Amino acid sequence: MDSSKYQVKFVSVVVPVYNEEGCLDELIERTVKTMDGCGKKYEFIMVDDGSSDRSAEMIRAAAEKYSGRVVGCILNRNYGQHSAIMAGFSIVRGDLVITLDADLQNPPEEIPRLIAAAEEGNDVVGTIRQNRQDTFFRRYASKVVNCAARAATGVRMSDYGCMLRAYRRFVVEAMLKCNERSTFIPVLGNSFARNTCEIPVSHAERAVGESKYSLWKLINLQFNLLTCMTTIPLRLLTYFGIFSAGCGFLLSLYIIIRRFATESGDSWAQSGVFTLFAVMFVLTGIQMIGIGVIGEYIGRIYTDVRARPRYFIEEVVGRAEPEAEK
Repeated sequence: MDSSKYQVKFVSVVVPVYNEEGCLDELIERTVKTMDGCGKKYEFIMVDDGSSDRSAEMIRAAAEKYSGRVVGCILNRNYGQHSAIMAGFSIVRGDLVITLDADLQNPPEEIPRLIAAAEEGNDVVGTIRQNRQDTFFRRYASKVVNCAARAATGVRMSDYGCMLRAYRRFVVEAMLKCNERSTFIPVLGNSFARNTCEIPVSHAERAVGESKYSLWKLINLQFNLLTCMTTIPLRLLTYFGIFSAGCGFLLSLYIIIRRFATESGDSWAQSGVFTLFAVMFVLTGIQMIGIGVIGEYIGRIYTDVRARPRYFIEEVVGRAEPEAEK
């Protein structure tokens, strides 16, 4: 294998920022220091996702202080983490693009290891968080998403939930051509990669502020991720329907047998009112779940058909040219 073919010349680091003023100065300082020591040409793109605190002001100040190295991408309102990352992807110039969360739970000092893994010939470099400092619910939810992601993509990666990842430029450009509104970037990126790998990285507690995901938001997020990347929920409904129909048939057969097996028949088998109610409640519940899941998919079709922009970039600061050449 020609190793020079995979040498990285320009690195773009993309970080979505939403109300992170408490840790933003440390993030900028540590990331710039790390990238200065890499010996690669780089740009550090921070995407403000409609923050209501001083995050946007701090990004502008950093872009002015580190002009040419730090770039601020200011969105006009909050669009969500993955849409913010896609906005950052739309202005990158590097041949390797690295995504990173702003909360410093994954240290930017790990970036050189991702670059080294990419230079070994990998199109996507994933990471596995070691000694995770998250709640039990978040760890369990991640396992569910990881299983669904592996089933949807056929790419066996252990930790799809960690946003510290590296993508070759052609993978990023392929993702930008996808028009769906609901995007799960790690899964989407893997679907365009020939070679992928994972490396272990450290994981720290959130030093400042609180997670932006409440319990309800996490539940919604997991459901959205499952429905945006796979049709497994619809297939499960089919399985539930087959199982329910089979149970109903067996129960009916059992009632008939009990009705005629004795001379007078069991009283509950003769009337069967409560049995009928129980079966109806079960079937009605399954039908309502089915309608809800189908409605979720129809809603996503409606959203995609409207084809509204996933984000709107209000301002790009810290870059000499008005628009980067891709």
